[in-house]
Amino acid sequence: MPSYDFRSELLAVIPNLRAFAISLVGTADKADDLVQETLVRAWDKRDSFTPGTNLKGWLFTILRNEFYSQMRKRKREVSDPEGALAEKLSVHPEQVGRLDMDDFKKAIRTLPDDQREALILVGASGFSYEEAAEICGCAVGTIKSRVSRARSQLSKILKLEGDGEYGPDAVAVGVMNLNSPAA
Repeated sequence: MPSYDFRSELLAVIPNLRAFAISLVGTADKADDLVQETLVRAWDKRDSFTPGTNLKGWLFTILRNEFYSQMRKRKREVSDPEGALAEKLSVHPEQVGRLDMDDFKKAIRTLPDDQREALILVGASGFSYEEAAEICGCAVGTIKSRVSRARSQLSKILKLEGDGEYGPDAVAVGVMNLNSPAA
């Protein structure tokens, strides 16, 4: 029995795939992209093809499935050829926040265990003072005191003087407001 030459059979079907792809997408360049993706997928899955069965039908099924997958993706995409929508999008720079977080992590490690525990339970985990007191096995007033001392200590370590110290700086806020619809 002669050996099956998958590559040769695959190459022979390309004109038929291209014609089918053009009928689906309408333009030759998009059709060529679709055929290329089909051939890549077929080559990757060639071990699952059974020689002697309908290779052309198998390839057409792959092409059709790829076409529908691309159509589903396009439905979720927004057309913005002039870049007007992209121009309005903006985010705060991450690097300052990342550095602030690194400083915060270092500072919180310097707190006494009981203060750090109380601050994390109330400030980060969202427990009430009463719940934190129950978890720690102490009075509610003790938890409030530990949290207060921890916050004061963190403010000193981080050299924070007010609410304006948190979040994006004034320059970043100004730049962000230039791109907002209200500006």
